[in-house]
Amino acid sequence: MKRGIRPELVWGIGLSEELEGEILSALGSGYHLRNWPEDALPKERDIARCNPLVIWITRKAWTSIPDDVRRRLREWDIPQRVLVLEDGKSVSDFEDVVENGFLSAVSLPLTTKKIRDVIFRAKEVKSLYDDIFRMTREIMLERELLARKTDLILFLNQVLTRASESLDPSVILTQAREDLGLLLPIKALMAAFWQADEHGVLEGEFFLEPDMEAGSEEIWTGYLLDNVQRLTQRPVSGYQIAYLGPPDAGDVPPDYALDPAAVLLLPLKTAGHVFGCLAISRGLGHPMGKDEVQALYAAVNHLSLALRNAALFSEIKTKADHDGLTRIHNRRAFDERLVEELKRHQRYTGNLSLLMLDLDHFKQINDSHGHQAGDLVLREIGRVLQDALRSTDFGARYGGEEFVVVLPQTTEEQAWVLAERLRRAIAGLQFEFEGREFQVTTSIGVATLKPGALNKRMDLLRQADQALYQAKSSGRNMVCLSSGGITQPKAAAQAS
Repeated sequence: MKRGIRPELVWGIGLSEELEGEILSALGSGYHLRNWPEDALPKERDIARCNPLVIWITRKAWTSIPDDVRRRLREWDIPQRVLVLEDGKSVSDFEDVVENGFLSAVSLPLTTKKIRDVIFRAKEVKSLYDDIFRMTREIMLERELLARKTDLILFLNQVLTRASESLDPSVILTQAREDLGLLLPIKALMAAFWQADEHGVLEGEFFLEPDMEAGSEEIWTGYLLDNVQRLTQRPVSGYQIAYLGPPDAGDVPPDYALDPAAVLLLPLKTAGHVFGCLAISRGLGHPMGKDEVQALYAAVNHLSLALRNAALFSEIKTKADHDGLTRIHNRRAFDERLVEELKRHQRYTGNLSLLMLDLDHFKQINDSHGHQAGDLVLREIGRVLQDALRSTDFGARYGGEEFVVVLPQTTEEQAWVLAERLRRAIAGLQFEFEGREFQVTTSIGVATLKPGALNKRMDLLRQADQALYQAKSSGRNMVCLSSGGITQPKAAAQAS
């Protein structure tokens, strides 16, 4: 460290000697760490005198410190607070991380990458705040533009505040459309995000305005695809479409016509990495001043950080809700969804059906071909379910070689038709592993709750399981109904 350069100050509250050493080791000589034990917490004079970059707080310390100290830390907007989950919990286990104003939450062990990533993000936020403060100083110097620049600061503050209130990209973008409309006339706002999978294949997610005509949606989707390829130099192999919330009702109907000359295409990036873009369709003939352009870019920079955090949160949640092998939902997510669907079934009229699938003689596949061949089969079954189900249906891996499918608003006959289609699709698969070919079959049990039924979750599961047992004991590779019967019902025959 050069002489005369003061080290960057960071604080710790309730850190053990081991955690303190890990943080200091990761930060290096350019930082000074002051750790406050739980029995000697910082007072108001300490807060007034110091300007730390980050405060590392263990979850145990945060929940045990007095309310007045917790309030002072919440209201202190200079440092960024980071929650250390020393009890092995994950980020998603601590629900009020955002509510309590933490920059992030990190679980043990504290690796050098985690520590430096927190410091980098804190500096990004500090840099953004410095930009705002610099704009404020310009307002004070340019007195004749005081009112205009004050409005811009209020605008940025609104963008910063609202973008940090949610971890849902659709909500963040819907609010951004409204907030950015205070700065420039917006006809439409679209967004594209992308990421590469483990094979380097680019997958995208597009956020479009709601209720567009099919032709307009196709044109905008093509526009986003072209620009993603231009920004990444790679084509998008697949993409999903989500929609923003509806715009505020106005006298003028929405205009979603695409005029490339009137579109502001703004890259979204963090740490120099471009992960998406905003496409803002605005009315022509509305030039922007220098201060408005600066405000727009400052707002988009913070939106980038908020959207990236939302994407990371979504990735963590997806990993928690999905089975790592088959990429479909796991048992925990299924249990939660089934409870929700039962409540919805009891409130509204309609049928609720459940399929329970079990691969026949799956153990023999593992014994004969190896567990890697078994994994290959399970991944392919997950793909078959994803391709066959409606957006309202919910497929999950129940455990081992068992899968379940929740079918809202689906009669027994309709559920039978889908089950039989799945059975035939799986039986028709041809697998090859290490030069050896083989096939698999599945047995399926179908259970249905009719309108007005007040069954509990276990009732529906038991009925489906009993129907599955009947299919297994009756020869396998067949579909059985909990109401009785193996052969195709008349109504189902007509439907198919």
